[in-house]
Amino acid sequence: MAKNKINTNEELKIANEMGIFERYLTIWVILCIIIGIMIGNWIPIIPQTLSKFEYANVSIPVAILIWLMIYPMMLKIDFSSIVNATKKPKGLTITTITNWLIKPFTMYLIATFFFKVAFNGWISPNLAEEYLAGAVLLGAAPCTAMVFVWSHLTKGDPAYTLVQVAVNDLILLFAYTPIVALLLGISNITVPYDTLFLSVVLFVVIPLLFGYLSRKYIIKNKGKEYFENVFLKKFDNTTIIGLLLTLIIIFSFQGETILNNPIHIVLIAIPLIIQTFFIFFVAYLWAKVWKIEYNIAAPAAMIGASNFFELAVAVAISLFGLQSGATLATVVGVLVEVPVMLTLVKIANKTRYSFQKSSL
Repeated sequence: MAKNKINTNEELKIANEMGIFERYLTIWVILCIIIGIMIGNWIPIIPQTLSKFEYANVSIPVAILIWLMIYPMMLKIDFSSIVNATKKPKGLTITTITNWLIKPFTMYLIATFFFKVAFNGWISPNLAEEYLAGAVLLGAAPCTAMVFVWSHLTKGDPAYTLVQVAVNDLILLFAYTPIVALLLGISNITVPYDTLFLSVVLFVVIPLLFGYLSRKYIIKNKGKEYFENVFLKKFDNTTIIGLLLTLIIIFSFQGETILNNPIHIVLIAIPLIIQTFFIFFVAYLWAKVWKIEYNIAAPAAMIGASNFFELAVAVAISLFGLQSGATLATVVGVLVEVPVMLTLVKIANKTRYSFQKSSL
């Protein structure tokens, strides 16, 4: 009875910390996805115009919105704590092993089973191969940008999240191509490194630099109390609003594709969703067994569960073409990721009390 009371009090505390956007985020997300699809299908001039503002397969409008999402979290980083984060290797170990030694291979196995066995009557062999390729391209690319949002929603340690993302980005430069080549048997893979480097600069380096300079300037001129109690609160809803606007733009780009392939989108989504939940719980439960603090455990699990979909989509287009099944599979990855990740955020927040007595 006492434990249930503690759990209830903890859940109430979490709910009270959330604003109206965070509390009903799933509803807002569904509405934004619907609005985006409707815009893409009925007002195509909007996504057509926005698509002109693109460089190295990265949408500049989307990049700006993601920057707005990440910047408030970077503000919270006490940069002296980055050094301390590197002294806690367990969280980095879980992130690295889960993302690079488990995730790509389980994605391959799960996708192979569904596309070639379970859905054999609905999907042709050629399409099954293409869908498998798209799934692998997603599975081999752990998240770079959106993980900052998931970390924010789970009250993750921003400094440690930054270190985890940085380590994954470095590994991504060297491991992505050989892993995809190994799993798909493709030797002529060309990774668009301009997409990769631009994404890292836009989604990590720039917001990190601005966060550091802003924090240093405000504290120096206004004091730490003003910074923490006034300045930071100005950005309370920036992350959520940025997320919702990003969804509208992304799904306006994909509106026609989604409406033209409803059955296959459901079939593709099933193994992607199963894989996402599987990887999350592998990392999350591993962190629990290792007695890692919750604010490190949650982001560690979120990084592996979510994907670097900008890179996956870009590689799919360059390898297989814009209208290929592989590209469609990576687009479905975008479609299912946000609702599924929000579900995982809720699971993490509801179970965070079990990590209260944990320590590294």
